[in-house]
Amino acid sequence: MIIGVTGLYAAGKDSVADILQKMNFFHVSFSDLLREELRRQKKKITRDNLIVIGNELREQHGPDVLARMALTKVKDGENYVFTSIRNPAEVELLQKRKEFLFVNVTAQESVRLKRILQRNREEDPKTLAELRKKESIENSVNPNNQQMHKVMAMAKIVVVNDGEIEDLQKKVEKLVVDHIYTLQSPRPDWEHYFMAIAEQVKLRCSCMSAKKGAIIVRDQMIISTGYNGTPKGITHCTEGGCVRCTSRHLGKVRPGSYSEPCICCHSEENAIVQAAYNGSSTKGAIMYTTFTPCTTCAKMIINSGIKEVVAKVKYPDEVGTKLLKDAGVVLRVLE
Repeated sequence: MIIGVTGLYAAGKDSVADILQKMNFFHVSFSDLLREELRRQKKKITRDNLIVIGNELREQHGPDVLARMALTKVKDGENYVFTSIRNPAEVELLQKRKEFLFVNVTAQESVRLKRILQRNREEDPKTLAELRKKESIENSVNPNNQQMHKVMAMAKIVVVNDGEIEDLQKKVEKLVVDHIYTLQSPRPDWEHYFMAIAEQVKLRCSCMSAKKGAIIVRDQMIISTGYNGTPKGITHCTEGGCVRCTSRHLGKVRPGSYSEPCICCHSEENAIVQAAYNGSSTKGAIMYTTFTPCTTCAKMIINSGIKEVVAKVKYPDEVGTKLLKDAGVVLRVLE
């Protein structure tokens, strides 16, 4: 999961990040990304310079640039806390991820000023007037600049941090417990899972025509795969093995006007043959294929006992489609 944290001066953003780090979250600070850039440019690291360099990067590379930079640090299976999020485009990009939760940490203005005075940083405001002036700089109308007022309004969760650190820790721990299971990347359903595999299978295609892939599944297990290409032991079409395909790609014949037969096997055909070769029954199985079957493949599907065909793209062969329907084989195009 990725927890994004925003908030005004001294609201407790870093405290939340510290608590999460103790819970094995990795901390990615957008401000640290800007500090790295200031060091690279050999400029003094100040809050004002951080604002300026951040605005410059957004102008040059887009308002969500810092979020994109932060996401490059994310590894699968780990939890992260992102801090110093100050532009709506950054939030919008992150919110596209299922595992992202955006949190606004708040505290009363008087409480925040008291914390600021206690930490006694050189460039911090010393009065409420100075605090309000500083914070107004972060509320630009320029979409490429900091827009804290808009960013905070985008938070799904608000954590009030007016008490002691122990109170904040309890709130943060509860926050994680409440969302740890709901903020997981979604799993594909079985049909899209199998179709994605068929899409990978087609990459093995050795025919110069459109790449196609098919898999045969029974009881949610793959029993065979197939892609279009020449028979075993025959020179690949992509290496000149099929005269017809070569002639078409050289412009010697027009598509649909062929004097030579195509020697390539279709993906559905290969999947059925491979199942037979390996002694796997296709009776009652489901085929997932990247294109609806042609007439020849439809006949093989019917006679192999496959009960259903799920395709990604409709191929213009009405005869094959009608054959499947007449034989009681279910044909669906996956949405």
